[in-house]
Amino acid sequence: MSAAENYDEWREAALDYDDRSGGERWRKRDQSRDYDYVSIRRRLDRLRELRARHDYPGLLFTLNEGIHGNVGGMGRSSLYKVSRLGTKQVIEDYVGEIVDSLHLLADVEHDEISEDERLDFFRRANHCFGRSALMMSGSGMLLYFHVGVVKTLSEHQLLPNILSGSSGGSFVGSMLATHGEKDRARFYDPEFLLKQIEQEKIELSALHKIRPQILQIHEVQGIIERLVPDLTFQEAFELTGIHMNISIAPAETHQTSRLLNATTTPNVLMRSAIQASTAVPGVFPSVTLMARDKYGDKKEYLPSRKWVDGAMSDDLPAKRLARLYGVNHYIVSQTNPHIIPFVRDSNRRNTKGDILKTAATRTAREWINASAEIMQKPLAKRPRLNQLTNTMLSVINQDYMGDINIMPPFRFHNPARILAHLSEQEIMKLIKTGERATWPKLEMIRVQTEISRTLDDICQDLGILD
Repeated sequence: MSAAENYDEWREAALDYDDRSGGERWRKRDQSRDYDYVSIRRRLDRLRELRARHDYPGLLFTLNEGIHGNVGGMGRSSLYKVSRLGTKQVIEDYVGEIVDSLHLLADVEHDEISEDERLDFFRRANHCFGRSALMMSGSGMLLYFHVGVVKTLSEHQLLPNILSGSSGGSFVGSMLATHGEKDRARFYDPEFLLKQIEQEKIELSALHKIRPQILQIHEVQGIIERLVPDLTFQEAFELTGIHMNISIAPAETHQTSRLLNATTTPNVLMRSAIQASTAVPGVFPSVTLMARDKYGDKKEYLPSRKWVDGAMSDDLPAKRLARLYGVNHYIVSQTNPHIIPFVRDSNRRNTKGDILKTAATRTAREWINASAEIMQKPLAKRPRLNQLTNTMLSVINQDYMGDINIMPPFRFHNPARILAHLSEQEIMKLIKTGERATWPKLEMIRVQTEISRTLDDICQDLGILD
């Protein structure tokens, strides 16, 4: 598997590994302490029986009662730790049977199923089951890892249409959200990205006789303008149907972070949102957002407010996505360099060391919060130190993991590189690393999102707006 050059090679090796290690035998056995296999098998047999008898009203009634993503605990990550490819066969069969039944009910005509009843069922099922989102962490120039992740998900038709990003993640997501499907494909080509970056370097060299090692603000702006059209969030959504969400943090104290999107800030220009979300405090200046007024002219949005890197306060805005879109399943592409050393892939088996490390991390977090509470009054007399402390607490207290986590297999030993110019070899390696890190998660993503993707497609075809 480690020597595979593409997903087909990796998958073939994974199948062989499962066959040799016993993973395939484990898949074929229903029994496991991690889920209610008796209930899943019973539900599967019931759905098959109803379809075989053409009892469509009975099928509709049965699905009305039990269509959610964690029936009997079948969504637990522990069920994806034994086999390298997929999970229990009975779970995959059950999900497939639900999908087939949904397609059948969407098309079948039956005297006992009225059109209103059909529409009501799909509207409620879509709302209750929920949706999946891809959240891309703050990453600086490590954003090319995200490019590899979205490239792989797109190739396998598994890329959610709800995206969020901060810092480098906001840039990658916005490239997708502002281009149609045909134009979007070129962003997955490393050669195209390298050509665009090289062109920006040529223009930069006209301003600097000696090119600086660290990215300059006008270079960041130039790359954004080169690859992201000057669209508002609403215009981008109307073009692609992708719900793009960008996290930004306030530059001033006593202000709250914002999540920019077509629902909450439809007229804000995405370019300015990316610039704000990539404004690393102490490195790049804070940014005032720009928007279009009712005449289509550009103007400052909240002129008295300035914004910085969204990873400082809301790297992965899970709660806000849940409120806005009914998201209850999160795929995370995590490259945040100050987080990677302290988190682990939830798809790996727990060891004693992992358990102790988790406990130590939680204890340290509680001690830091308690210390900050004690020092609250003295810090109030030192505004800059107080702001730095609040920023640190915001970073520490965030949740940086989701239901499915895609992370690089290495630690970043030199954090300064996240704002440095990367070589062609480094960029290509990061994109390939993102692809390779996604391959082992594809079947888990496919199984856990297949029902929601089916419901979304059917509701769109039926003209149901949630």
